[in-house]
Amino acid sequence: MRFGAFLLAAQFPGQDHTAVLESTVAAAVAAEEAGFDDVWVAEHHFMSYGICPSAITLAGYLLGATRRVAVGTAVSVLPTHHPVALAEQAALLDQVSGGRFRLGVGRGGPWIDLEVFGTGKSRYQHFPESLDLLLGALTKSRVAASGPHFQFPAVDIVPRPRTQPRPDVILAATTTATVALAAQRGLPLLLGMHASDTEKGALIGHYDRLAGGSSQVGHIAAALAYVADNQRDATATIRTCLPRWLRPGLAGYRRADGDPYQPRDADEYTELLCRLHPIGNADHCRDTLAATARHTGISHVILLVEGAGDRTRTLENITRLGAEVLPQLRPPS
Repeated sequence: MRFGAFLLAAQFPGQDHTAVLESTVAAAVAAEEAGFDDVWVAEHHFMSYGICPSAITLAGYLLGATRRVAVGTAVSVLPTHHPVALAEQAALLDQVSGGRFRLGVGRGGPWIDLEVFGTGKSRYQHFPESLDLLLGALTKSRVAASGPHFQFPAVDIVPRPRTQPRPDVILAATTTATVALAAQRGLPLLLGMHASDTEKGALIGHYDRLAGGSSQVGHIAAALAYVADNQRDATATIRTCLPRWLRPGLAGYRRADGDPYQPRDADEYTELLCRLHPIGNADHCRDTLAATARHTGISHVILLVEGAGDRTRTLENITRLGAEVLPQLRPPS
C-alpha cells in the first residue's frame, strides 16, 4: 500500500494565517521523514476550511522543501483555472522536481469563486471541455482549441513535461457522471472522506464497468487519521477538536447564484468520520485501512492528519502513523 499525508491548511479558531501555513510546511517535511510516500495539498478560496488558495503554488514550495516524496494537488479546482495555464505549471513542476509532482483536479462546486475569478458557472457546468484541454496540453507539444468556451490557434507548450507521455493526473469524483469522465479518459479517481467503503466500492465498480474490466489505474481514497494510545482518547480528541474547525470552515462556502447554502452539521459529520476512518490505537488504524483496501481494491490512501487542530499534535500524529501503523501495512523491505 501507498500512503500520503493530506494537508488542507486548516485554520482552527485562534490560529493566524502564518501559523497555519508554517505548520502545513512542517507537516509535509515531517511526513517525508516519517516514511509517507507522498504529500497532497488542497485548494480553497475565501474560507477558513483551508487557507491555501493555490494548491499548485504550495505544492511547488513543498517540492523544494522535500527530497523524496511525491507532492500532489488534491485538488486544483479546474473551473477556476485556465486549463492550459494549469498544464504549463504542472509541466514546469514535473521538470524541476524530477517527476515528483502529481496533478489532482476536480470540478469543485457552484461557489462564488466562479464569479470572483470571472470564469462563471458555465465553466463548472461544461467541465469536460476544460479537462480535455488540460490533458491535451500535458500530452501534446502543440495545442489548439475550437470549443464553446476556449478558442485559440495552435501554440507550443513550453516546457514539455519530463514525465512521458504526461505527468499523472487524478480526478476527484463524488458522482457517477464524474466517474464516467475519468473512466473514458483512463484517469484514476480520488474519492473523498465522506464516502463509506461501500460507496467507494460502488463508484469503482461503476468505473470498471465503463472501462471494460477491473481497473489498474491506481485510485486514491482520502481518510481522516488520528492515532492515540487507545480508542477512547483518539475519538475524544477528534470529537472535541474537529467541530471547532468544521463549524466555521464549512459555513464559508457561498454559492455563486446567491442561494442559501446549508452546511453539514459539524458534530454529525465528525461522528461519521470517526465511524469510517482510522481513528484509534495503532492496531485499530491498521485494521481500518486494511479493510478499506480489501473492500474497495484501493491501495493508495491519503490521510488527513490535521484533525487535532494544533501543530504539536499534528506532528506527533504524523510520527506515530509513520512508526506504528504504516509499517504494518507494507511488506517487509
